[in-house]
Formats: sequence, structure tokens, C-alpha cells
Amino acid sequence: MIAAIKPAGSNTRGLLAYLYGPGRQDEHLDPHIVAGFAMLGMPDPGRDENATLTELARYLDEPVRLRNSEFGRKVTDHVWHCPVRAAPEDRYLSDAEWGEIAQRVVEAAGIAPPGDDLACRWIAVRHADDHIHVLATTVREDGRRPKLHDSGIHVGDACREIEKGYGLRQLKKGDRTGTRRPTQAEMHKAQRLGWEQTSPQWLEDRIRAAIPHARTAEELLAYLEADGIAIKPRRGPSGDLLGYAAGRPGDLNEKGEQIFHPGKRIAPDLTLPKLQARLEAVVPEEHPTARRNKPTTPWQQATDALDTLHTQLTDTTGADSGDERSQAHIAALGELIEATAQQAPVNLRAELDAAAKAFARAQRSQIRSEDRAADAVRIAARDIINTATGPDGSALAALIATLVWSAILSRRWHEAKQHAHQADAARQALHHLQTAADHAMSPVLAELENRQPKEQARLTLTSDVRAAVPDHAARILADPSWPALATVLADAEARGHQPHQLLKEAAAQRELNTARQPARVLITRIQHTSRNPAPNRRAEASRQRTTMGTWPTDGAAPAPQTTIPSSAPGRNRPRR
Repeated sequence: MIAAIKPAGSNTRGLLAYLYGPGRQDEHLDPHIVAGFAMLGMPDPGRDENATLTELARYLDEPVRLRNSEFGRKVTDHVWHCPVRAAPEDRYLSDAEWGEIAQRVVEAAGIAPPGDDLACRWIAVRHADDHIHVLATTVREDGRRPKLHDSGIHVGDACREIEKGYGLRQLKKGDRTGTRRPTQAEMHKAQRLGWEQTSPQWLEDRIRAAIPHARTAEELLAYLEADGIAIKPRRGPSGDLLGYAAGRPGDLNEKGEQIFHPGKRIAPDLTLPKLQARLEAVVPEEHPTARRNKPTTPWQQATDALDTLHTQLTDTTGADSGDERSQAHIAALGELIEATAQQAPVNLRAELDAAAKAFARAQRSQIRSEDRAADAVRIAARDIINTATGPDGSALAALIATLVWSAILSRRWHEAKQHAHQADAARQALHHLQTAADHAMSPVLAELENRQPKEQARLTLTSDVRAAVPDHAARILADPSWPALATVLADAEARGHQPHQLLKEAAAQRELNTARQPARVLITRIQHTSRNPAPNRRAEASRQRTTMGTWPTDGAAPAPQTTIPSSAPGRNRPRR
């Protein structure tokens, strides 16, 4: 059940005309009053042909007129309007039940507290099976104004209790971090102009898509302007940026002027201060010479960066743990999903776009982000946007598989914190990411299966699986992707890695209990971690002897070097 309190109005008669009228599309049927304040003595214009809307409006406005006649400053924002709507799948509610619901709504809002004989005047009008409209005039019988602070929160809480009591669809409790619901006017305008989204929704998507492209708020606004979005910055006398508003091309008012929407009204986390905190928290990238040992592509860098996110979301007991850091990593994860969607091949873009949009709700909660904690993930997102070319299939598949695990951990973290809306958003994003992962892995699996190792080598690798991950060995070996995993392990061994060790490390990084296809999960992880040849111990020891072979200037003899045997122990493994 949804109760949407509208902005305060000043025309009681005008609102009654709408409630008792035919509606915009003749959808109003049999309008009539189902409940009202205790002193309601006026006939119902929907039931009595002699009653008029003007008389009903004057009766509801009586306390307002009395107050205005006594005080010099007149009340002009006295009309309180709250539609209350049941879900489409809910059962039919009688007039008596709707009347009880209306009574609980006005009590929760502070319009008519229980037992208060001097409360505001109100009525509830029903003109459809699935909803009512509560109308009140917000001047009490004693001339005082009601206390309506946080009335929306209180009414929402009452609706959650009403849903339980009446056996209706139960919605999640609000946490004041959701985006503003589109108004009827915005939805009608979008429909009239043939737009799939209202202007605030359209602007939200464009701003989120632009975030990975910018390093400062100024850069972000410039990028949006270059993309054709109207931007109206608000600056101080010094020229410093104090705020901004954005406008959708073609969204004009009656005078033909561009309509602008402040960032706060577009989404709670798109205000200028929050954008500045996210964009400007990232530390400058290190000198290129410091990146020698880093992955060679932005896709691989992003996969590595997500390891810090996984550690943060799974380890909440360490000295460096904290909800603020976890929230920052989840917010940065949304930017990485967005960047991946923009640079991914066309056949994956739709699912990744849908994942990014769904995950936007998971990016914000009532926990404040410590944005600098997620520098690595944000830098990875910017690198993908600014430096990435078309990814090779295995690198992209590994990244998307890692994004799947990241979304699972994000959902679990939000569930542990009882963030119902955010957990649900992460769950929706996970669905799209899993579909994208399936598509990304198909050609990779086909190529690996076509060159799987010979039978004797597979038997040896089977023993490695049983020894390294005994609890999951049966599922891994029964997975249709096992032949492809065998190929990955054989390739890694050819580069000097130990399959047994790779399996243990991969299983430790991503638990396999919830994996739909454990062999496929291991494939992407092992491909990523074993992409480089294993270090050569003999070569490293030789290098150290060469660099340390000179005598120190103080005349002391060099420290003795460890001797590396000419033949390291190992096993005879059958080759492909």
C-alpha cells in the first residue's frame, strides 16, 4: 500500500472538483466519502444531489477562515492531500475497510491524533476500487497548525502495519534514501511527448553514466553539457561552484523556457557535495614506472581492484573495518558496473546497462561513505572508460564473473544491515550480471573445451581437484564446464604454476557453496590469477647473487647466499 503525500495546496474547492469529477480519462467512478472527521455533518455530494462541492469546501475551510480573520498573516498552504493506493494484486477492500485505513493514515500523519477533539477537518473520498484520497485542511479547531514534521515517514510506517493487518502485499519500509517518485504531471508529460522516462529519471541515468568520465565536479558538468544536457551552475562571488541544476533537452515550461531540476531532486546521492566527495576523493594515479607489476589491461586491473572490495565486505572484524568503508566500496562498485557496461561489446551491453541501473539503489544508504576507501575501484572504473580498448574475451568474462560475486557480497552486507531496498536492488542487479556472465563465458568455454588435455592429464588434474577442494570436488567434476577447467589448469601448469595451489587459492577467494557452476567460477578466477608465468626461483636467486656480489664499502664480507639445488623436486605429470 502506497500513501503519497502531495505538496501543500491552497484551493480546497479545486481539489474537491477533481476528486468528484470524471478524472482525466473518465476513470473516476461513483465518487463518495468513506470517512471523515468526527464533526462531519455535511451531506456527501456524491450521495446527495442537493449537496454541493462549494458548501463542502466552505465547511472544511471554516477553521482556516476563522484563523485568517484573527491574524494578519493569512494561511495559504492549508490543503493536505494524500492518495492511498492498494497493490494491483490486493483483494477488494470495502468502504468500511477504506474508512478504517483513512482514519489510521490521518492519525499517523498528525492530522487527527487519536482522541483529539480539536484536530483538523478531513474527509476520505473513494472513486475507484483500489484507492482513496484523503483531503484535510491543516488548521485545527483551536486555530493552531498541526505538527506534520516527518508525516511521510509516519504514514509509511502505518501503511506497513495496515498491510499486515489486512493481509495485503507487504512493501519494504522506506529509509529516506530513495529517489523522488515522479509526479502525475511528469508522467503525463513524458507520455504526451513519447518519452519512456520522466525528465528526472532520464537525467539520473545520464549523470550516473558520466561519473566515471570525470575527475572533478567541474569536469562532470562540462561533460554533461557536451553531451547536450542543459546545465545551470550556481556559483558564489568567488566563482566557486555551489550547486547545479540539470535540464533535459525539449523539457520546456508553458513559456517555452528550459525546465531545470536540482541535483537533490534528481537523486539523493547526486547533490553537488556528494558528487564532489566521490569524484575528488580518488588519489592521483601513481607514476607509470610504479605500474610495472600491475595487470596489463584495465579489465585485469578492475578484477584485481575488486579483491579489496571483497575483503572489506567479508571482513568486518579487523581494525580497519567499518560500515563507512563498506558503503564506499559498494558505491564505487556501481560506478565500475556502469563503466564496464559502456565499454563492453554490444551483445553484453543491455544486461550490463540494466545491472547498472538496478544497482544504483544499492549504492546509497543511510550510512555515510568514506569515499577514499574505494580509490582502487574508482580508478579501475576510470581506466576502463578512458584507456580501455575492446577487451579480450577471457579478461572480460573474468571481470563480469567477479562483478557477480561482488553483487552477492553487496546484497549480503545490505541484508546484514537490514537495508531492504538496497538488498533488493543488489539482487536485481545480480540477475542481470549473471545473464551477462553466461553470455561472456560461452565463447571462452567453447574455445577451452576444444583443446582440453588428454585423458591421462585429466585424471591427474582430477586428483588435484579432490585434494585441493575436497568438499566441492564432486560438484566441480560433475559440472559441464569441467573439461574447460582442466584446460585452464593445464595451461597454468605449462606456465609454471601448481594446479593444486591455484585451486586452493581460487576456492578461498570465492566460496563455492552458492555457485551455480563451481567449475566455471574457478575458470575465470584461475585464468586471471595465472595469466603470468610463475616466478623462476633459480633466475631470481641468480639475479640476487649478481646484485649482491660486490663487497660492501665497510670491508665486511658479503652474507652467504642460499644455494639452489640443480634439480627441484617435482612430480612427473603427463603432458597434453
